[in-house]
Amino acid sequence: MREIMHREIIVSGDDALTKTIAEELRGAGARIIHINTAADLLGAGVHRARAVVCAGPNDAVNLEIALLARQYSPDVRVVARLGNDVLREAVAVVNGPGAILDVADLAAPSLVEAVLSRNAHQFDSAGTEFVVWGAPAPYDGTLREIYADLAPVAVVHGKKSPNPGEVVACPGRDLKVYAGDFTSMIGVKDELEARGIKVPPRTATRSSQSRVRRAIDALRAMRDDVNPMLLPSLALAAFLTIGSATVVRFAYQNPPMSWLDALYFTSETITTVGFGETPFGQQSTFLRLFVIGLMFTGVIITALVVAFLADLLLSRRFVQTAGLRRARRMRGHVVVIGLGSVGMRVISDLAAHGYDVVVIEDDENNRYLPTVAELDVPVVFGDSTMRQTLESARVDSARGIAVVTDNDMENIETGIVLLELLGSDTKTPIVMRVQGRALGTAIHQRFGFENVRSIVDLAAPWFIGAAMGLQVLGTFWVGQRSFMVGAMLVAAGSELDGRRMVDLTTQTRVIAVTRPEGPVSLRPRRNSQLQAGDTVYLIGPYRELIATLRKGQPPPLTAINGGRSAALAAARSPLRRLPRWAQEETEV
Repeated sequence: MREIMHREIIVSGDDALTKTIAEELRGAGARIIHINTAADLLGAGVHRARAVVCAGPNDAVNLEIALLARQYSPDVRVVARLGNDVLREAVAVVNGPGAILDVADLAAPSLVEAVLSRNAHQFDSAGTEFVVWGAPAPYDGTLREIYADLAPVAVVHGKKSPNPGEVVACPGRDLKVYAGDFTSMIGVKDELEARGIKVPPRTATRSSQSRVRRAIDALRAMRDDVNPMLLPSLALAAFLTIGSATVVRFAYQNPPMSWLDALYFTSETITTVGFGETPFGQQSTFLRLFVIGLMFTGVIITALVVAFLADLLLSRRFVQTAGLRRARRMRGHVVVIGLGSVGMRVISDLAAHGYDVVVIEDDENNRYLPTVAELDVPVVFGDSTMRQTLESARVDSARGIAVVTDNDMENIETGIVLLELLGSDTKTPIVMRVQGRALGTAIHQRFGFENVRSIVDLAAPWFIGAAMGLQVLGTFWVGQRSFMVGAMLVAAGSELDGRRMVDLTTQTRVIAVTRPEGPVSLRPRRNSQLQAGDTVYLIGPYRELIATLRKGQPPPLTAINGGRSAALAAARSPLRRLPRWAQEETEV
């Protein structure tokens, strides 16, 4: 019996990210089978599927599908989206082929790079530290004339160019650029530094605040937040204590009471902590009636004072006021608007690298507030679409602003208010998070925002690459276009087996090649030939990388009478000499 090897990829989820993943995989030649629950796995043919991708927004559904898929088929690639840190780390240990990914972790690095206006993206490939470095072209000329043998990654044409705004991916070195065009080049870090190109540091120094200043801020915040009735209540309690002590001092007879005893008796009566140490059975009727009134009055006054103090100490307004006071003194800080999972990752990255951060959040019960407090980051509570809230966070003196709430419409409205507040020609980078790719493009074109980041564009390449066998090493943006760095294995009998570098698509660039036996080849020559078993490190737009990955995969294999053909054995023959991750990815 003759059987064709199946190439199905099972996808679950119905949000924008999942739909994009399914569309891209289908465009790369995969047959997509959509499921809704783990109960559909067996009917979808999980035993013969190439991969299972569960990228919907529900962690519980994704976890169930991932675990059952691995149970049903130990060799299938399982690519799952899990936002819970504990679950993600635990499942990743036992997952096997595939990947366990978190959208917030994937999106945060690009958002941080944009908000800090970093012109360098660093990553490790084939044991070598590469740097994608960007800067405006200093003068008119070809890339070869300006940058010599540095490999170009992208060019964003500027105002002097015949096509301003056009992004050219992985151009040739003979492409002509004009002064002011943004050029993105890649090279080894040591080479760049030898050319005098300084790679900016990833860290900064957070501003320090003395304990005295913190104490003063706390006292002022307490003063501003105090209930107006607290001071009158305290004054009344003091007057009642002194007046009652005076009456008891002179009215109590046989034996007479000292001032200290009178004050002690009055205090314990008003605070309701005790009564009975001093007998009043033989005292005058006036004094006994007076003490009865003192007891009831003391209960009321004490209850009011305790209530007002508790309101002051436990009220979140106190925390808000303290955050506002710290924010007003900030300079050169980063304002992060929105304390969701993505916002929390951005804040953590910035704080870990020493940058001052101010958060704007409208939910006083946000579950990430304790984590932000541990990072010593002030929070301004309020509506981010209101000018007063933005001004409280000192956006006018910020080095960057990240608008990363979970609501696209709120992000857009906040971005528009920021432009009105700072001016359309502001140099402060405003990074806006949106969900879909089309909406991000429309916002960029209509409102002129230079740093619109689509969560789908940031996360989808990782899921697609993991499903198809590409080891994704990083993503970054040039202009409004997403680029990816990845490693792939050249399979025996594939389209890339024996192909020369010059015959590869111009939309991707090979930065290194490693062979099972031999040194790393950096920037291989145009006439170099790829061989089965090579691990190729590529950079370029992720759609082009996926297309190249497809060419590097083995052709459809056949099995006759239930046995594998000789072609399958030949395709797998170099596995013992390959890296472990490459061995896993060839198990189709």
